[in-house]
Amino acid sequence: MASRREAEKLISAGRVSVNGRVIMELGAKADPDSTTIAVDGKPVDLRPKTIYVLLNKPKGYTSTRRDPHAARVVVDLVKGIEAPLYPVGRLDVDTEGLIILTNDGDFSFKMTHPKHNIPKTYRAEVRGKVTQEELRRLSTGIMLNDGITAPARAILSALNTVRQVSIVEITIREGRKRQVRRMMDAINHSVIKLTRTRFGNLSIGRLKSGEWRFLTQKEVHFLLDMASKTK
Repeated sequence: MASRREAEKLISAGRVSVNGRVIMELGAKADPDSTTIAVDGKPVDLRPKTIYVLLNKPKGYTSTRRDPHAARVVVDLVKGIEAPLYPVGRLDVDTEGLIILTNDGDFSFKMTHPKHNIPKTYRAEVRGKVTQEELRRLSTGIMLNDGITAPARAILSALNTVRQVSIVEITIREGRKRQVRRMMDAINHSVIKLTRTRFGNLSIGRLKSGEWRFLTQKEVHFLLDMASKTK
């Protein structure tokens, strides 16, 4: 409810009490689990506020909170939130699109653990003409250096025969490092541009690159319900 400096002013003014007794000593200690801390007689809610943000990540941002080797990190794009936010999973620095940021560690675990199989959809613009046989291979499983991929959903959504470029929409339920790029490389179609368009029931919607919004309570509950059904 206040910064440390403002909290010290409240204490010095005699406005803070612990179990009904006014505390004016700066640095006095109290156990929030066994005491009632109040300001002006009103109990302070000490439960941490959980925050969930949906960001349309631009290319060139690293999916981490801090990285001394990264020029830019995704949390730099979310202004005005004091709580420390962390990315739910990762998007490659060159990959764009939907990523969730939160301070809820349990939620993040459920969204990223392999046993929960949350579906993630990507729009991959690749070189060359992708054939139906190659789509079938993507759908049934591709052998990578870390094992065969799980069944996926892959459809050809556009084809430019002049530019010799295909656009493939692919939905996976795993989260291996650079998985979609490696799957495309395995069928000899290098990725030109990769965008994550959906995560579970969420989509980018009208968010422009670099824009963000809070998730609704309904959206959070839907994702948690989806995770609980795929144990």
